[in-house]
Amino acid sequence: MEIAFITLIVLLTLFALLGMYDGFYLHIFKYRLYDHQDSKREHLTHTIRGILFPGILYCCYLASGDIWFFAGLALLIIDVVVTVIDAYMEKDSRTFMGGLPRGEYIIHLLVNGFHFAAIAVFVVIRVNVTNNTFVLHNDFDSVESYPAFIWLVKNLIPGAILMAVLHVIVATPKGALYWNRLRNKIAWC
Repeated sequence: MEIAFITLIVLLTLFALLGMYDGFYLHIFKYRLYDHQDSKREHLTHTIRGILFPGILYCCYLASGDIWFFAGLALLIIDVVVTVIDAYMEKDSRTFMGGLPRGEYIIHLLVNGFHFAAIAVFVVIRVNVTNNTFVLHNDFDSVESYPAFIWLVKNLIPGAILMAVLHVIVATPKGALYWNRLRNKIAWC
């Protein structure tokens, strides 16, 4: 079980770091997807995923009990559907910049790969298949014996909430105006 939690730490850390670079720096700061008519729907999918992520972290990795497991799975299924919608519309969304840059495409592959791998490890930890039946590990509280994992997830949640709030703010005209003024004052990026 320990290797599963170490794997989750690595996957969630890589997902969070690359996701922050992609979702904040590239999408909001550099390309301002929320400001372009072609990419407003793509920004909406990013906002939905941003709102889902703190719930996914809590339900899947901190809470225990069957209800939280199924709530986490429901959030993950919604997230996968939104990811597919986002990928489908990305080509049209980036016409204002001549298409999706190759480097960002690679980042998207990696971020989603880490995300889906973390989901797979989560399912491996929580579900035990014996004698052709599925048994949920209801004692997920044993995760507390992995303090580095708990620390990571608890520290990812505030950042995930902040990213979701920022995505919502820039989706509004007044919020985008305020953010653009603030963004223009930042010269180091």
